[in-house]
Amino acid sequence: QVDLAESGGGSVQPGGSLTLSCVASVAHGNIFDFNFMDWIRQAPGKEQELVASITVGGTVNYGDSVKGRFTISRDGAKNTVYLQMNSLKPEDTAIYYCRGRIMSRSYWGQGTQVTVSS
Repeated sequence: QVDLAESGGGSVQPGGSLTLSCVASVAHGNIFDFNFMDWIRQAPGKEQELVASITVGGTVNYGDSVKGRFTISRDGAKNTVYLQMNSLKPEDTAIYYCRGRIMSRSYWGQGTQVTVSS
C-alpha cells in the first residue's frame, strides 16, 4: 500500500516563499522504491503542469515556468520529498500534488492549495 500526503500550502504575497512536503508511506518500502517523485500543479481552468521531478538516482528536472525559483529535494530518512518555492508569482497559484511513479503505476496525494496574492 502507498500513501502520499502533502502539506505546507497556504497563502503568500508575491515574492514570498513556501516549502511543500510530501510524506510517503510505503508498505515494506520507502521513497527510493519510486522511479520518480514529482510535484504536479493544477490551476483553475488550466491543464496539469509538471513542476518538478526527482528520479531514484537523484536527477532533477523542472518545468520552464519555475526554473531558478523552485527546488525539489528529498530526505530518505524521513521518506519525504520537498518543494522549496521562492519568488512566488500570482501565476503559481494552484493545487499542488505529489505523485510517485513505480514502473507504470502512479500514486497521488490529495493536494495542497497554494495561493499567491497581494
